[in-house]
Amino acid sequence: MRWKIKEDGNKEQVAQLEKELAIPKIIAKLLVERGITTFDAAKNFFRPSIESLHDPFLMEDMQKAVDRINEAIDTEQSILVYGDYDVDGTASVALMYSFLSRFTANIEFYQPDRYAEGYGVSLKSIEYAKEKKINLIIALDCGIKAVDKIEKANEYGIDFIICDHHTPGKTIPDAWAILNPKKITCSYPYDELCGCGIGLKLAQAVTTTRDENEETWKELLDLVAIAIAADIVPMTGENRILAYHGLKRVNENPRVGIATILELANKKVDLTITDLVFKLAPRINAAGRMASAKKAVELLLSKDENSSKEWSETINAYNNQRRDLDAAITDEALKMVREDDESKNSTVVFQKGWHKGVVGIVASRLIESYYKPTIVLSVNDGMATGSARSVKGFDVHAAIEQCSDLLEQFGGHKYAAGLSLKIENVEAFRKRFEKVVSDSITQEQQTREIGIDGILNAEEIKPSRYGDVFPKLYRLIEQFAPFGPGNMKPIFIMKNLYDNQGWSRVVGGTHLKISAKQKGENLSLNGIAFGLGEKISITENQKPFQAVFSLDKNYFNDKYTLQLMVKDIKEM
Repeated sequence: MRWKIKEDGNKEQVAQLEKELAIPKIIAKLLVERGITTFDAAKNFFRPSIESLHDPFLMEDMQKAVDRINEAIDTEQSILVYGDYDVDGTASVALMYSFLSRFTANIEFYQPDRYAEGYGVSLKSIEYAKEKKINLIIALDCGIKAVDKIEKANEYGIDFIICDHHTPGKTIPDAWAILNPKKITCSYPYDELCGCGIGLKLAQAVTTTRDENEETWKELLDLVAIAIAADIVPMTGENRILAYHGLKRVNENPRVGIATILELANKKVDLTITDLVFKLAPRINAAGRMASAKKAVELLLSKDENSSKEWSETINAYNNQRRDLDAAITDEALKMVREDDESKNSTVVFQKGWHKGVVGIVASRLIESYYKPTIVLSVNDGMATGSARSVKGFDVHAAIEQCSDLLEQFGGHKYAAGLSLKIENVEAFRKRFEKVVSDSITQEQQTREIGIDGILNAEEIKPSRYGDVFPKLYRLIEQFAPFGPGNMKPIFIMKNLYDNQGWSRVVGGTHLKISAKQKGENLSLNGIAFGLGEKISITENQKPFQAVFSLDKNYFNDKYTLQLMVKDIKEM
């Protein structure tokens, strides 16, 4: 891993902010790095306000979408809410269905079967809508590339509203309305909303036209926070505002379904975005991976504790199955990579019978061992279907697009994508993808890098007052949350560390529990370095070392303590 200390940036702005806000220099530097250079900007950053959200009608086609929904409600037309089977899609469907159910009973939801229908809008769903005499379909987190499907819906007299955040293709579907800030013709001020976020903007707009209380759409913020966390969209602008207030709702007044699933995950207090990513999202995702995403929607819509508990237990069982499959397939895939040419710049592995629901997770696992753009495919009935994951800075979606003539379908983001192709095209695709990656990936992108925000000394993280658990610096950093891409938790480096009387040790077989002191300081520093157990040799025998870490709090035995989340250690 390459350590890279970030440059100081505009020193005058840092000094001015340090003075105006009476904050440590490192905090001022972190703010300037995020484009926050004035007192007012800092105030808005530390206190994200719902009032700062943009007017939803700034989004192209919003008025058309709202008018069509209001017409459907007022004339008792049938509405079908359609969403993808991942967390963003599932949360989007739960959001839109629960919102529109306030105004009409002529509504149902539909989520495609991952295995029978695949990603996005399916022809099967269009036929279903025709059979059920649906007048309007609202597609969330998908649809921007469903040109032929929407053409078929138009033939049947079914109107489509698309709420999607994926990059549009060359041809835009002929839908009634398309809400997608990434459209070239859309001038909405923020283009990084997730699918659920766009769904919320639509709900917000409908609320204003029906003279409803703002709480009607604000009570949906918890679902948006979950989608933002799971879809790993930038934690900037509107996303940060929505995540901040949504997370607050999850902590203070969680809906029944969320509360029951969190109880099974043994997480009840002070939930963070990280908890949503690692505790909640995998369980919601497991329904669509192992069975049907409809079960996750039912859980999120549930208002009864008994039924909610049943849904939660079912979904938790799916998650346990998913983990077993994930581990088994990862072992097989790693063996394939080891037997292949390790000098390649990309990884593409495939196997008949691999469970399609976990190939994305397996791709992420392979990157942990072999740091290169990775695609894992499952082969069934003559088709290879799978997921791609990427390394920092490399656009895997763009790379796949250069191989599109070999594919049946593809879509996604810079760092994650889905694709399907005929089995006879797999070898040609592997060669083409490898060439595209080799021609465009840089040496920097091929090396794992950890960006370091600054140097800290033990003195700076001492509690400032007797009885305090956390120092002022930590309390200020905590206010940078919620963290995510574009607003990552700050990373620091501390030098001249020594093991604290031999208390550092390996725990759980692979993790390094660190107890250390900095030279010349008395403060005991406790940390955990996950997966770095083999580096115990660096801390032994009172040898000086340096560590890269973030500041975190540890909750144990009903007590909070400051903890270093150690990313890497090296000898001095």
